[in-house]
Amino acid sequence: MNYEAYKFITFAQDNGVLTVRLNRPETFNAIDAALHTELSTVFADIAADRSVHAVVLTGEGRGFCGGGDLAWMRDIDQEGLNQLFREARKIIIDMLELPQPLIAAVNGHAAGLGATLALFCDMVFAAESAKISDPHVRVGVAAGDGGAAIWPLLVGPARAKQYLFTGDAMTATEAERIGLINQVVANGEALATATAMARRMADGPRLAILASKASVNKIVRDTVNLVLDTSLALEKENFSSADHKEALKAFAEKRTPVFRGV
Repeated sequence: MNYEAYKFITFAQDNGVLTVRLNRPETFNAIDAALHTELSTVFADIAADRSVHAVVLTGEGRGFCGGGDLAWMRDIDQEGLNQLFREARKIIIDMLELPQPLIAAVNGHAAGLGATLALFCDMVFAAESAKISDPHVRVGVAAGDGGAAIWPLLVGPARAKQYLFTGDAMTATEAERIGLINQVVANGEALATATAMARRMADGPRLAILASKASVNKIVRDTVNLVLDTSLALEKENFSSADHKEALKAFAEKRTPVFRGV
């Protein structure tokens, strides 16, 4: 496959292991319109690449992914909003349909859609200083882009509600303790650890691994089929709320938002 068309995602391949880096380090890899569009095509492109046997997903610089870029949210029009939600669904479905093992190297904070990207990977290795959160509610919208599906599946409804309702961040150590991620590693070691696992997958009994992944992902896919369309529709509806507009205005003005439930 030719990945040269991508501007905000970089690729490096080593004998069947493809390392994919989100590449907006100046924003902690926050997702704007261009990166969001690239994410909506990249997993399908990788799935079609027969030279790739395992994938590592990480972020360039100090962060894994800071979630949606609020400047993008503030300026988006209706056409852009429609495109955003079409792409949001495709990102999740393409991740689930990726046949190759997908390993997350969470080298720094993962928030919102950044956390969703990590948690939809097959395994997650996080640096001890990393924090994980889904703060959609703090900007007045539902955790619609996959969080409402994957968090309850990983940690149960009660814990998922605690973090999705508050938007609170958790440490990598806590994430490992409650089963949200696989393992905490020393700072600077997340990529090496994830790459070592990807190498093991690429050099292992690939047909059996792919079959096992397809089987387990039936469970995840059933949950996504149950939840995703509803959560995306509710999130899209929230974009027109006064609370969402207040949250974006408060962020720009560097103050605490005042929510009114409308």
